Amino acid sequence: MSLRMLKLLSILAPVLIIGGFEYIRHEFLLNYLTMEAGNFTITVITFLLSYLFASWMFHNINRNNEKLAAGEARRAVYEERERLARELHDDLAQTLFFLNVKLKQGHVEEAKAAVAEIDNSLRQAIYNLRTPPVEGHGFALRLHKWLRDWQLVTEIELETKIQIAEDSFGQADEVLLFGIIQEGFTNIRKHSGATRASIILEANPASWQLQMKDNGCGLQENDISGKRYGIELMRKRAAELSAELTLASIREGGRVAGTEIRLSAHHYQ
Repeated sequence: MSLRMLKLLSILAPVLIIGGFEYIRHEFLLNYLTMEAGNFTITVITFLLSYLFASWMFHNINRNNEKLAAGEARRAVYEERERLARELHDDLAQTLFFLNVKLKQGHVEEAKAAVAEIDNSLRQAIYNLRTPPVEGHGFALRLHKWLRDWQLVTEIELETKIQIAEDSFGQADEVLLFGIIQEGFTNIRKHSGATRASIILEANPASWQLQMKDNGCGLQENDISGKRYGIELMRKRAAELSAELTLASIREGGRVAGTEIRLSAHHYQ
């Protein structure tokens, strides 16, 4: 039922209840009910009917809100899939162009590397498109499965620590956070040259923290401040999650030893 109809019913219901009873009382019950008994009766009837009507109305409002939330989550899923499709198209177009050039130049080894990159991109993209973020198996389980597949595809050693309490994220937030993690680990696979990576995600209904690290080549200053490696996309999603995003190169003994991405947020009730 539409909100407009619920609003109309909330206006008419008290009028119909009280007016209807008063009409019946004056037309048919004057000889049976005293004024005091009639006032008491209308009070009880109004209370009971108002309670039943309010319960029914708020049930409908909650159901409408749930439908809107589900629709918003589906929209976010479709947008994420469109982004993945565009990313796959761009990656394949660039890699195929590179492959064509290297084959013409007779650089067979570089051409083989390009074919391997195409294979990795296709396998990862197919998994992303086949695995909807809303499938009823729990966010943590879906994330574990995606990370296991990522590790199999990339052969990069991966350490995971994921602890997500119930009701930590809404469906739309799960889509955004899943997208950030996918972007971060896609960057590790494509650009870092890392042999090890890790992810820590701890969440409860009050707050959550995410950390992604690798032992690769690190980030240059223009990578952090510019629009490279999908950082702008991660910043946009972090802003939608009201989360604070920080990126930094890890340094050990004066040299770059990897990249660290951190996000944290509080759920304000």
